[in-house]
Amino acid sequence: MLQFIKDLPSHVAGVHATGEVRDEDFERVLAPLLNEQVNSQGKINFLLVLDTKVSSFTWGALWKDLKLGLKHYRQWKRIAIVTDQREVKLFSDAFRFIIPGQSKGFPLDRLDEAVRWVSVK
Repeated sequence: MLQFIKDLPSHVAGVHATGEVRDEDFERVLAPLLNEQVNSQGKINFLLVLDTKVSSFTWGALWKDLKLGLKHYRQWKRIAIVTDQREVKLFSDAFRFIIPGQSKGFPLDRLDEAVRWVSVK
C-alpha cells in the first residue's frame, strides 16, 4: 500500500510503502502526486519511505513505477529513499548516474536527515 506522507514542505512529494504494493496504488496515489508536483513546482523532490520488501511490489506496480519514472524523467530533482534494505539503498545511491537529478539512500533511523536533504530547493 502507498500512503501520502503529510507534513512535508510543499515542494516535496512523499509516500510511505507498506505491505503489498499494487499497480492501483500507483494510479491512485503516486501518479496524481507526481503530476501535481510537476504542475505546481516544475521539478520533483521525492521522498519514499520503503517499509516493505521490494518483493511485495506486484509486477504491475513495478511496471507502473518504471513508466512514471520515465514520464517525468527530466523533472526529477532529488529522490530520497529511506529503507533498511541494504540493496535498495545501494541502488538508490547508484540511481544518480541514471537520472538527471540527485538520488540518495538513507536508513529508516535517519528519516529526519532524509527529509532535510530532499527538501533542499
